[in-house]
Amino acid sequence: MNSDDPFTYDDESSMDGLDLAERHALRRVVGLSTELQDVTEVEYRQVRLERVVLAGVWTSGTVREADRSLAELALLAQTAGSVVLEAVIQRRDTPDPATYLGSGKAQELREIVIATEADTVICDGELSPGQLRQLEDIVKVKVVDRTWLILDIFAQHARSREGKAQVSLAQMQYLLPRLRGWGESLSRQAGGRAGGATGGVGTRGPGETKIETDRRRIRMQMTKLRRELKEMEKSRTTQRAARHRAGIPAVAIAGYTNSGKSSLLNRMTGAGVLVENALFATLDPTVRKTRTPNGRDYTIADTVGFVRHLPHQLIEAFRSTLEEVKDADLILHMVDGSDDEPQEQISAVREVLNEIDAGNVRELIVINKADIADPEKVAELLRIEPHAFVVSAKTGEGINELLLAIEQDLPRLLRDVDVVIPYQRGDLISRAHSQGDVLTVEHIESGTHITARVPERLATELQQAAND
Repeated sequence: MNSDDPFTYDDESSMDGLDLAERHALRRVVGLSTELQDVTEVEYRQVRLERVVLAGVWTSGTVREADRSLAELALLAQTAGSVVLEAVIQRRDTPDPATYLGSGKAQELREIVIATEADTVICDGELSPGQLRQLEDIVKVKVVDRTWLILDIFAQHARSREGKAQVSLAQMQYLLPRLRGWGESLSRQAGGRAGGATGGVGTRGPGETKIETDRRRIRMQMTKLRRELKEMEKSRTTQRAARHRAGIPAVAIAGYTNSGKSSLLNRMTGAGVLVENALFATLDPTVRKTRTPNGRDYTIADTVGFVRHLPHQLIEAFRSTLEEVKDADLILHMVDGSDDEPQEQISAVREVLNEIDAGNVRELIVINKADIADPEKVAELLRIEPHAFVVSAKTGEGINELLLAIEQDLPRLLRDVDVVIPYQRGDLISRAHSQGDVLTVEHIESGTHITARVPERLATELQQAAND
């Protein structure tokens, strides 16, 4: 323990051996302050993250794990456009059911807010409506939890109509139970005589509270958004079905946010997708068609990044988009090889994959950022994950080997044919070359004799042409 700071711990062991006072104290996490200036307002609750203090409750694990969780929260806060002033952690068996940190520690947090002149507290967890309200009552500034912070970032980065609808739905799902009855929100809508002498039949009675009106309007908007997303999902499902009928395998790039998924897609296909060193820079999936080194067609999709404790509302709202992962024939699981704990990233991503029923899809681990990763950590990761390849999407290192591995792992969605096609049906021969694997070609008197592996639909057409 550092003698200058009674709440700073240098070892990585848990704090179980500490006395009760120290176990329940707020411990500062140093080195997380930032200098970001840009602040973006979000439409719905007008979250304005300017000068923030981070607060976490550490219930299990090591000091290092607790600090890493808060460091990730700091990165999320930066991405949302905030300046992190201070970060504190309290060791508890469970978060306080009323005020998250506990009423005493919440008062200490209030003193930190005053000293730093912060205007927002961000908690490293999902708080209940009661916890949010009571903690705000104590600290006297806005309180935002990790879930709403991630929703805020998604709202900033959504660009497509589908992406905006998905984020709006997730925000409303989160917001609905957290509407507050403050000020005018507690006033009743005028009903009956309370609304004046002009009230008629059906208007008398206590009326409807503002908060009830808000909830009704949000539910109506959620119904509308779900209907719109259902229509968009039909289009996406139709496109996937058409690719499957054509016998084109699907590859999805999944992984932790900021692990380099978009950079890999650009390197493999020249897609020109935005690449930004920020969390959740890509929300809208991009599907591109490309070929293996031996000329076999397949599609590859870039998907939204995952993170530890990804809000359930987001998984539900983005379920149609995440179908690109679930329905893929192969998942390229991207890992940031330069991260201190890449195995933690892998576990977090697999947890989400299991939640969307994609846990059984064939997986190929891609350890990215080889140009800056620690070779020893990469070697250790390769021992743990034998079916893995090390690449640098930035420099191109290892990409050729990865492309060969993808070709090896792609399933064969093709049927063997051995047919003689009349010369006037050269269009079918061309399609066999473009859609499948043509093994032999021989020109004989009656037509073109080919053996090939082609999609089921094309195989049927070739057989019909040969029989005509």
